Amino acid sequence: MPKRVIWKTEGIDAQVENEEILLEKRSGQITLDTGNACRLTNNGNRAGLLLDFGVELHGGIQILAWKGGNGKTRLRVRFGESAMEAMSELGENNSTNDHAIRDQEVEVSFMGMSEVGNTGFRFVRIDLLDEASFVDLKSIRAVFIYQDIEYKGSFRSNDDLLNNIWQTGAYTVHLNMQNYLWDGIKRDRLVWIGDMHPETSTIQSVFGYDDSVPRSLDLIRDETKIPGWMNGIPSYSMWWILIQKDWYMQNGNVEYLKEQKDYLLSLLSFLDSFILENGRNTTPNPFIDWPSTSNTKAVDAGVHSLLILAMEAGAMLCKELDESLLAERYLESAALLRKYVPEHGQSKQAAALMSLAGLVDKNSINEEVLSIDGAKDISTFLGYYVLKARVHAGDIIGSLETIREYWGGMLSLGATTFWEDFDVEWLQDAAKIDEVVTEDDSKVDVHGTYGDHCYIKYRHSLCHGWASGPTAWLSEFVLGIRIIEAGCKTIEIKPMLGDLDWVEGTYPTPKGNIFVRHELKVEGVVKSYIEAPKGIKVRCPQDAEVIVKNH
Repeated sequence: MPKRVIWKTEGIDAQVENEEILLEKRSGQITLDTGNACRLTNNGNRAGLLLDFGVELHGGIQILAWKGGNGKTRLRVRFGESAMEAMSELGENNSTNDHAIRDQEVEVSFMGMSEVGNTGFRFVRIDLLDEASFVDLKSIRAVFIYQDIEYKGSFRSNDDLLNNIWQTGAYTVHLNMQNYLWDGIKRDRLVWIGDMHPETSTIQSVFGYDDSVPRSLDLIRDETKIPGWMNGIPSYSMWWILIQKDWYMQNGNVEYLKEQKDYLLSLLSFLDSFILENGRNTTPNPFIDWPSTSNTKAVDAGVHSLLILAMEAGAMLCKELDESLLAERYLESAALLRKYVPEHGQSKQAAALMSLAGLVDKNSINEEVLSIDGAKDISTFLGYYVLKARVHAGDIIGSLETIREYWGGMLSLGATTFWEDFDVEWLQDAAKIDEVVTEDDSKVDVHGTYGDHCYIKYRHSLCHGWASGPTAWLSEFVLGIRIIEAGCKTIEIKPMLGDLDWVEGTYPTPKGNIFVRHELKVEGVVKSYIEAPKGIKVRCPQDAEVIVKNH
């Protein structure tokens, strides 16, 4: 049910009466007894109202109409991920129907139940279109389309903001786990392999396994014949290898890995052909993320780093596939690539990837680039790798502060899922996304004002899976759960609490959930309690008090 009515037309010429009944819990069945109805009446102008369902949803709405002026009536239904998007006209501030229809006219019959929409939304505006008419509504309910699956992973600490960020990242990806793994539920309902890596990392931390991942990996594999590039982007073919490696480490499915062998070996050989004798990488059409596109040095450095990581991941998979000679070959290719050290162009995204690829000193790059100005100049997609690079340099407190500032900044604007893009500078004078902003208002409509590239203003997706990185990061580095052996057969527990007093949570493995609780004691000693399922070997830090229970 809607949580509140944000706005309605006022005046005798466009009346909305009894709108509060739409907030009541009612059956989804139309009845002969008309009872207490919300009435929209047109007496010269169009009556309308704006509903807030309280949280981002994927699906549509069900409209139950008791009666009206002509046996059936026309309504205009506008969905929005922000209140202002739902209030917009098509074309206004880049408001679109791209990928999913979010602004449409529908006919509803009286004594009828009509379902409308299949998109991502939190807000819905309803307008009565017929002149000199009325409609009596019993209810307007959300039709939620999602996978009803268990959140096996969890995260709790003494910091409620971090807890909320972990949960929001998990929910963001959950909504995008449809038949395939999408990037966004409103716009970008596509399988973008590169964008998937933060999403699959989150899925591993929250759900462990889901069919949408191999289904999506195989879809793009089968649609991309070598010498083609996945999604038309060479770096995305590299990301496919990285996802395959991480997915294998999580789930340990050797049979699935064997199904990838022919394509994987062909792709590795193809990528290897773009490495020059001096270690330079010559893959065409370099791309790492949208905010970095104008920084040529950053893009080249980022792709070069990704290729190193992909060759190393490919070597590891070759070894698992009993291709030891190829494994050695691609490790040598990675070593050759490291002989050439590109410039990062002062880009945090590129610098982070260079750090993770071992091209630069992790401590120096953190001090000189990554930690400068906190959350400024990071992106929702590659911000995950900035966090990974910073924590590898031991900057756990700085990483936590960046998460609070950047992803917490979205929450402060009313977000219930994480966005395709964000900049902390947007916070200045910003209205929350559940507010209606007028021309005379001093506040800024963030959704209708900012954005860039393919996500300008209302086209901007406010539920984008690639922004979920902190969920996976908090599980890996704060809970400290890292996979050492494929299938989670061996797990290392190495918590980093930073400025937290305590943290606890679960992590899914093929054998069952691991539970950990870490408490900061005197002189910085961390006391850990660990429960691991039978068949899981746990490595623990020597300075922690540990209890391991097999169950």
